[in-house]
This record gives sequence, structure tokens and C-alpha cells, in this order.
Amino acid sequence: MLVEVRVQSLWLDGSTNTPVVILRELAGERVLPIWIGPGEASAIATELAAMEFARPLTHDLLCAVMKGLGGTLEKVVISRVEESTYYAELLVHRNGEMISMDARPSDSIAIALRADASIFAHEELLEVAEDEKSAEFPLSGEGLTPSSNVMGPDELEEHLRRLNPEDFGRFIP
Repeated sequence: MLVEVRVQSLWLDGSTNTPVVILRELAGERVLPIWIGPGEASAIATELAAMEFARPLTHDLLCAVMKGLGGTLEKVVISRVEESTYYAELLVHRNGEMISMDARPSDSIAIALRADASIFAHEELLEVAEDEKSAEFPLSGEGLTPSSNVMGPDELEEHLRRLNPEDFGRFIP
């Protein structure tokens, strides 16, 4: 079963310096944290902060191309997780046909925010996230409990701007 979610917040995992997008179900208290890249976090943060740029950024360009080709993003579905990697689908309506495209959740969320499209997650993903709550990721009914790791969109955007390329070399898989 699909559950509609919204972006509740972005924060930074202090142990890895990795951004995390927090999705929260619309009709409940459960959340789904997804660790994402700094570029995608920046794209989400800029849209949440309603920042405008003189030229289209990548996600804006993709939305313009989709619209130019006669497509409309109907919804995004966070479909599954395999080996700690989340998968998503963009569901695009074009010429009476529904087209499903594989995409990263972070890119999908950034595009959905720009296209004003709904975001859904499979029920099982929310259940697993609920079961895996721990001291490492302190959640309450309102999402994250206050801690020094919580950042709003503006703070995260500034933090991402200050990162050096060397910061990313430490995370070689």
C-alpha cells in the first residue's frame, strides 16, 4: 500500500556529514529518513526556501524538458530499499500513457517539489523505519528531537556551500 508523505525537514548526520531528508506521512506520525548527497540536499533546500536563480538548475531543467515534451509528473513513489539504497520511480503522464522512470529518491523529491507533485512511500518502508529508530537517529512524534545536528533548509544550504571537495574523499565505499 502507498502512503503519501511530505518533506518534513533536512538535517545533517553529524557522524558522516551526510545530509538526510526526512519524509513524514501526511496522515500520521511515522517518518522515513533517507541519506542523500549534498547536491540533491542543496536542490531540495533551495526549493523549500523558494530561492530563485537567473538560470535553471538541473532539476528545474528536467521539469522544463518534461513539460516541453508534453509530460506531467503525476507522482513520485519511494518504492523499495536494497542494501541500504532506496529506489524511487517518477510516474509521468504523457499522451494518455503513464510512464514509469527509475530515479534516485533525492532527485525524485527535488523534482516533485518543483512540479508540485505528490510523493508516496510504500507502507513497508515506513514500518521498517519505525522499527529501526535508535539513539543514533533520535525521532519523536514530531520528527527529529532537538539536537545540534538539526538544520533548517537555510542552515543546510550554507553548510553545503562551505564544504570542501576533500570532505567527500573520506567516504570511499
